Parts: sequence; C-alpha cells; structure tokens
Amino acid sequence: MRLSPQARHLLDLMTGAGKDHEEWPDASQVSAVELGTLIPAAYRVGKQGGGAMSARFSTEEQARQRQPLFTPEACVDMFDALVEGLQTRKWADLCVGIGALVRCPAGAPLERLADPARVLVGFLLRENRLDTPFFLLAAAGLAGLDMEVAARLIERRGPIAVAEVELLLGWGAERRALYAESVQEERSYTSSPPLPDLRERLAGLSDYVAFTQATLEAAEARVAAIHAGQIPYRADKAFEDGEKETIGRAVRLALFRDEPWLPGLLRRLLRGVSVAPTQARTLPSQGVLFEVARAVEDHPTPEAISALRAARQATRHAGVSKQLDRMLKRIEPALADRVEVAFRLPDGRVRQAVGEHTAVISTEGEVELSWWHGDRRLKSVPAAVRREHADEVKRLRELARRVRQQQATLVRALEAGYASENAPPYRQLAGQPLTDRLIWEFEVSPGVWRSELGLGLPDMPVRLWHPARASPEEVRAWREVVQDKELRQPFKQAFREVYLLTPAEEATGIYSNRFGGHVVDHRKLYALFKQRGWRADYLGPWDGGRSGEARRVLTGGRWRAEFHHEYLSHDEGYAVTDQVRFHRLTEGAWHPAPLTEVPRLVFSEAMRDVDLFVAVTSIATDPEWTDRGPDRLRDHWRTGSFGPLPPSAEVRRDALSRLLGRTTIAGRCTLTDRFLVVRGDLRTYKIHLGSGNILMDPNDAYLCIVPRGGGDQLFLPFEEDGGMLSVILSKAFLLAADTAITDPSITHQLRD
Repeated sequence: MRLSPQARHLLDLMTGAGKDHEEWPDASQVSAVELGTLIPAAYRVGKQGGGAMSARFSTEEQARQRQPLFTPEACVDMFDALVEGLQTRKWADLCVGIGALVRCPAGAPLERLADPARVLVGFLLRENRLDTPFFLLAAAGLAGLDMEVAARLIERRGPIAVAEVELLLGWGAERRALYAESVQEERSYTSSPPLPDLRERLAGLSDYVAFTQATLEAAEARVAAIHAGQIPYRADKAFEDGEKETIGRAVRLALFRDEPWLPGLLRRLLRGVSVAPTQARTLPSQGVLFEVARAVEDHPTPEAISALRAARQATRHAGVSKQLDRMLKRIEPALADRVEVAFRLPDGRVRQAVGEHTAVISTEGEVELSWWHGDRRLKSVPAAVRREHADEVKRLRELARRVRQQQATLVRALEAGYASENAPPYRQLAGQPLTDRLIWEFEVSPGVWRSELGLGLPDMPVRLWHPARASPEEVRAWREVVQDKELRQPFKQAFREVYLLTPAEEATGIYSNRFGGHVVDHRKLYALFKQRGWRADYLGPWDGGRSGEARRVLTGGRWRAEFHHEYLSHDEGYAVTDQVRFHRLTEGAWHPAPLTEVPRLVFSEAMRDVDLFVAVTSIATDPEWTDRGPDRLRDHWRTGSFGPLPPSAEVRRDALSRLLGRTTIAGRCTLTDRFLVVRGDLRTYKIHLGSGNILMDPNDAYLCIVPRGGGDQLFLPFEEDGGMLSVILSKAFLLAADTAITDPSITHQLRD
C-alpha cells in the first residue's frame, strides 16, 4: 500500500533504510491502516537503539492507544514477524497476532496464516507457555492443532472451565479470536484497546448466550450441593482452576444483555458463595464473589446490586464485607451509565395483611415499615404478629431493607448522571415519591426549558434541573422554595455548588490550579476517592509512590477528569494537591482537552468533587491539627483555615443567610464575606465558613472546639459530606451562650 511521508519515515527507520534524525519520530498522525502496517516492523526491531528504537516506541505507543486496522497482507506480515527469530527470542506475543486477525476488515487470508500459526503453537506447547489459553485456541484453529492444544488446557481446568474450552472448539478461528479479545484482562505492552463493539458482537452469538445460562446454573447447583452437604465443604475451594474466570465472563454477558433469568439465579449464587454452610467465618468462594462484583461494576443492574448487598449482609468474613462495601461505592454511581435499567426500582407503597394487622412499607420520604390495626398506627410490631408470624415479619423487614438500599442506589445513579450529555429516560420514574422532591426541566418548545418541582407524567423532553444552567435569580428562587417547604431533597440540588471557568484557567489552557497547593490527609483523601468513584493509587515513600493522579470517567465514558497530587515525603501521611486536567475519548484513545472545550456540567461536577476532597481532607479543617501537626506546615494550616471561600463554602454561606433568621440566636449573629460572627457575653467569635475554625476578638486568638453535636434541632436544606453546616451551627449555638460553657478544655481558652 502507498504510505504517507510520516508512515514511510517510520518504516524506513525501523527497517534500516532511513537516516536518523535528532527529533523524536511521531506516529500519532499516521492512519489506522498505516499503523497496522507499521506494527510488524516495530515487532522486528531489536535492541540496536537510535532512530529504529525510537520509531518502534512511538509506533507501539500509538498501538496501545488506538485501534489499528490490518490489511490481509499486514495480517500475514504480523504472523511472519512473530515467527522470525522465535528460537532466539524464546517468546511470541500471540495477543498481537490474534489482535491483527480481528482487526482485518477485509477478512484475514486464513490459509496463509496456517503455517506460521503452526510454528507458533508448536513452540508455545513445547515451552509450556499456556498463559494466554484463548489466544492459543484461536491460533490452534488456524494451525489445525485443536486436539493438541485442548488436551493441554483441559488438564489444568475445572469442569465449568472445560465446558468453555469445548464450546470454543466448535467455533472457527475468527470467532475464537473475537472471544480471546474479550477475555484478555491484562493487555500486553503492545496490545491495542479492546474493540469498541466487542460485547455487542459476543451478545449476538446464540450458542454462547445459551452457554452463559448453563454455566451459571451449574455454578449455583454446585454451591447448593455444598450447602446441602452433598459435597464436602472446603473454605474458598468451591471452584477449581479457571472456573472463577469462566463464571465471571458468563455473568458479564448476561448482565450486558439484561437477561430476565439472571436476577434470581444471581441472588442464589451470591448468597451461596458468601457464607459457609457451617458457623465458620469463611466462605465457599471469595474469588467468584469478587469476580461477579467486578462484572456488576462493568454492567450494573439494580437487581445485581441488590444481590451483592444481600451477600454482603450474609457473609461472616469481616474483610470480605469491607471489600464489598468499597466495591459497591463504585458500582452504584456506575448504574447511571445504564439508563435503560437504572430506574427499574420499586416504588409507591406496599401493603400486606398479617393476621388481624397490616404492614405498610412506605417510600414517601424515608423508606419505613409500619404496623397498623385498622386506621390506628402502632408503635411497634404487635406481640401477636411477632409470636404467630415471625417468618413474615422477617421477610417484610428484609423487603424494607432492600427497598431502602435500592432507593439509595437510585439516588446515587440520578446524581452520577447529572453530567450526562444525553438525558436518561426519566419518564420511567413517574410515580416515584422521591421525584416530588426534585426540580425538573421540561422543554416546552425547542430550546426553551421550564423548571418545575416534581416529575408528574411528562409528555415532553425532560431533564434534571441544574443550577449551572439557570440564572442567579432562578437559583435564589428555588432555594427559597426548598427552604420554605423544608424540603429534604434526595441529593444536593437547589443548593448545589456551581463551578465556572475562570480567566486564569482559560489562560493556563489545559489545566486548573484552582485547588492546587493544599496540604491534605492522604489516608482520608484516598478513602474519599473510592467513595466518590475516583480511581487512584495509594501514595507513600516507595519507588513510584511520590506522585499520583485520581481519575473519574463522566458522561458514559466520553470525558475523564484527573486530579493530580503528590506525597509529602518528609511528613508521613500527608499529600499536597496539584492540577486538575480533562481528557476526551476520541478514536478509542484519551486526549488532553482545553478547558474551554469541556462541557459546562462536566467541568462543574468534576470540580465539585475536587472541592469536596480538599474541604474534607485539608489540614485546615482539623481544629486540633496545630497540636499534633509538623511545625513546618503550621503557617500553611493558618492560611488555609481562614482564607477565601471556595464555592462549597459560598453555598454554605447562602444557606446560613436563610437559616439564621429562624433560630433563637439570630440577634447575636452576623454574616461577613468569610465568617459567621457570633456575639457572646464573654467575647465575640468569628467562625470561618470554609474550615469551621474560630478566631476570638479582640486579638484574633484561635479557639479550638472539637464538634460534639448539640444546638437547636433545625431543618437543614442539605446534608454535606463532613457535615460542616451542622458543625458551624452547633458552634454558633454554643458560643452565643458562652457563659454557660462548662467544658474546661474551652473555658481555659476563653480566659487566656
């Protein structure tokens, strides 16, 4: 094929036909077909260095980021390159060869691949290199060596995994290659990203779909036999080699297809693998439990999440329950990316007659199980019901618990989908009580949206209202409504923070320093990353542990936010925050994006999370930090404790301006730009609206008060992570009556 000048230059460098240049060769501009032509040449490059090695590295980097395309000739060349030097090199990356086979749109010339495939398979069998079994099976299909390969693989696998191998033996080489692509969890250093339509193509294979159901039925039957005593129980040994992965693949496809037979089967399987048939704290298979959880994270459904929560409740293993808690915090927000299933949750009210009484599960407001005798509500479960219908009481309590969990899942999915570029099918939520507490927008004419409280039965396009799309006047009006109605919204909506691009960020181009330079508690920060669905490595004083970046994917995988931070090596347990950057997914690869091109809601929601990270974990918000932190960071603590307010604190200030007039201490309080000023009888106090820390007049002496609750029971329009609004109010109530304080840890500071 005719190559562009850039591709020809790279090929000449790798084949020794070109001269080295001082500049680094760049493969980013070559086409996908040209990239497929260059990969075999890159594979042939040895360790000679110079321009050839630079061209190889550049080509391989592009292969890892993009989807190359192979002509039939390039596909044959790829297999020839794998064979050349095999006896000296002693290895061959089958993943690259089989990857070329599935990326050959015109169809690979299978007869021309038979001889090199035979050489590769024979070599790998002799060397006992069986670590990529499905790629090996695909190559065996090309080479005509099915029986030889199958015999070696079956030796090492349990019966459920053997059935998977037997299924593939009935397929041709190209279908096997497609399957091998789907199961490759660890991409080799030259592998391309997974094919974007891979799951759809597998979902169309009817025999594999039938196999997934048979696989999970076999797994559930084995676990049931263990619990029935028909198979001896051995901790974590319910499944043999390879079976865990086979089960995980079956669950992934069934979840992807949203199979109607899956929910009940999955609940029974997960319950069975999570608890021992004895009173032991072990379980039949941690591996299968976590493999299914990872599958649910990839393709969540409400029923699968409910099944995982039931397993978490059942297990007696403390470590397993903690790990499931961490995984569920990532899984629930991921449900927002599956809008077709996200809102399939119970709604309304459940009424159940139990003897002469009635049990009611209400989902209006907080999910609640109540008991009634006629029209009279009872304070607790009637004694007769407890005595005569104990199993029914247990079932109803479990149902209420599940409804409560599913509503929490729905709330997380709604909030996580805030930045979605395409509005989810909110009509499915009509009738859900929680929608009455949310603000919605209806497109009354093209491009014209009207906001209303409650969803109703919309017959027009609808989306969740977001303050970033509203005028300041409209935002103020909705905050008044929420406050006046004492409306507890399922998540922070009317009082939600908005983060707009600043001139400084426009000037920096591709990064924001808005939240850079804060010293934070790294342990808390890492825990909060996981809670909010960001992925990050734990930092520490080891090689590669000095700097990191937390990542969150938004809008169904089209945008990614990165929050950079660095470990403070001289102060164990602390980190310092750095830039926020955004990447856009284009042609299968992530590319840095100018901040001016990031959608407004994507930018605002990502920056809101980063603000939360800093606000909750900064040393500035710890009132006791000055007594235990390193001396060299104390100036930083004081600057951060009383500095300018971030958007989260500005929203807190707005809420306080509405709340204070309803309190008994309103006459003693004044709001300034950064502080709630409280006049006591002994002193006047300034409570910082960002950190909650306190300065006392007349000399701005620091007052340390560790929050312990208390104060008036006051309606708050939102509940924050870290509860800073509650903390500030409780301190204000305490200090307004400072003569009544008896705690010696506080009174001695007031006298100093």
